[in-house]
Amino acid sequence: MGTEALALLAALDTACANVDELGRASAELFQQHPDYAIMTSFPGLADSTGARVLAEIGDDRDRFADARALKAYAGSAPVTRASGRSLSVTHRQIKNNRLANVGWIWAFSAASNCEPARQYYRRRRDHGDRHAAATRHLFNKLLGQLYHCLQTQQRFDGAKAFAVPLSEAA
Repeated sequence: MGTEALALLAALDTACANVDELGRASAELFQQHPDYAIMTSFPGLADSTGARVLAEIGDDRDRFADARALKAYAGSAPVTRASGRSLSVTHRQIKNNRLANVGWIWAFSAASNCEPARQYYRRRRDHGDRHAAATRHLFNKLLGQLYHCLQTQQRFDGAKAFAVPLSEAA
């Protein structure tokens, strides 16, 4: 039993070392990408999360027609179903799950470390959204801003991105 446990620990150590090396190589390649400075200017996007977002959306500027297409692909945009009598707004079931997962981490990190993002999250919660919906709204907002910044080659500006609407400012 002790020999088997030691063998499993050695295999686990090797796997952990391989994961660390892959993370270092991924971060190194991401740092060489032309969009690195723009992407890491966003709160919550560092080397590993930024590399994951870039890997999922790609660097082809014409891949998505507009920010709405990117948001739908990521699953952050809501789905509205309406008939003559009812209206239902729900979250997307069909989406890029890897991008949605990193988006959750991105939005949570942004809300934890960036005051304008935290205030936006708070406004959504005060509006009646639960945690998951408020986080998804924040991810949706950040993704739209990322699309804009990548298209215009500008860095993220939190004051512009999370400007308080005039109705709430008054």
